[in-house]
Amino acid sequence: MLDVIIIGAGPAGLSAAIECRKNDLNTLVVDEFPKLGGRLLGQLHQEPTGEWWNGIEEAKKLVDEAQRLNTDIRTGISVHHVAKVDDHFVVHTNDGKFEATNVLIATGAAETAVPVPGWTLPGVMSIGAAQVMTNVHRVKVGERGVIVGVNVLSAAIAHELKLGGVDIHSMVLPSKNVISADQAEPYAVMERLSRIAHLAPSAFIRFGSKFAKSPIVQKLAVKLYPKNGITMFDIPIHLRKAIVSINGTEQVESVTIAKVTPEGDIIPNSEEVVNVDFVCIAGGLYPLAELAAVMGCEFKYVEELGGHVPVHSEAMETAVDGLFVAGNITGIESAKVARSQGTVAGLSIAKRMTNDVSLDRQLDRAMQNVKTTRDNATIQFHPHIYRGRERVKAAYNRITETKE
Repeated sequence: MLDVIIIGAGPAGLSAAIECRKNDLNTLVVDEFPKLGGRLLGQLHQEPTGEWWNGIEEAKKLVDEAQRLNTDIRTGISVHHVAKVDDHFVVHTNDGKFEATNVLIATGAAETAVPVPGWTLPGVMSIGAAQVMTNVHRVKVGERGVIVGVNVLSAAIAHELKLGGVDIHSMVLPSKNVISADQAEPYAVMERLSRIAHLAPSAFIRFGSKFAKSPIVQKLAVKLYPKNGITMFDIPIHLRKAIVSINGTEQVESVTIAKVTPEGDIIPNSEEVVNVDFVCIAGGLYPLAELAAVMGCEFKYVEELGGHVPVHSEAMETAVDGLFVAGNITGIESAKVARSQGTVAGLSIAKRMTNDVSLDRQLDRAMQNVKTTRDNATIQFHPHIYRGRERVKAAYNRITETKE
């Protein structure tokens, strides 16, 4: 019987494993990907300090530390079911069943795809797939392309693609439909764009972003938005243009783009055809929480965290005894926050297994570090993160009080 099985070998899962092994817990980490590190592997960006955040190097540090502690880590293993049996869990995988007293789910997030006519053509991919191909596999996704969707994720990855020698013609909005929702509305996109302007190389844009936080200024900015877009990292970002279709016979050959009103409606007879050989669709991220749902974990829809998240405490414990969560399954944030949450989860599991009171101080420091890391995050995927976290915390308190 294992002390803990950790599902997911990203920043949260590996950090938790390190703390569990430091406390001599019999720990197994499984991940379906052949490489360790999760989303860290695709990340490469420059911090405001001028330092570069290299996800591959950060992942290597975590893997090296976990291996130094003799952690059992297995790749290529998919988990398709988790069941609670009496006082332990049975984890069903493509490599058989594993039993453990505790389970940590650190499965991260998945991408939301926005449908566009022609999106089944070869050469169309999610923005995350383009990031992995470029930064992990060192494969150039194409010579010239368009990114559909203007958000924190697409802006960051667009820069990474440029660093990889890929020509990005522009970033445009998806066409307005039931699924694209506010991603196709210039006003809503402008509000999100103002939160990442501090990453822009232009001091003028960074200065202007301070004023762009005002809803009045945002609406005025959309109405007066330049026809040629605003350039960030030498990439034109358009809030008054949307993709109408992706064109080609056997692969992507071009895209049709049209001008839109401030409300996101297509302006008739404004279409233009742009020759490209690839298209990246950026619909955002949502917590990958199916395994927690299978476990009967309580959920709450929290827009500020990216969707439905398992209800959990600040110590990363759920109301299912012995079940813990950490990372983007708890809400869409940066890899640094996920790493900090993993440390908290690992210490919480160690405390549950050992009853070592000396871990209380470490756990308090780790929980405070999550907040500090969140405060200092370069990129915030959603506004009002703390408000969302408080809603989840309140829900957890209500559940546990009812049980008592």
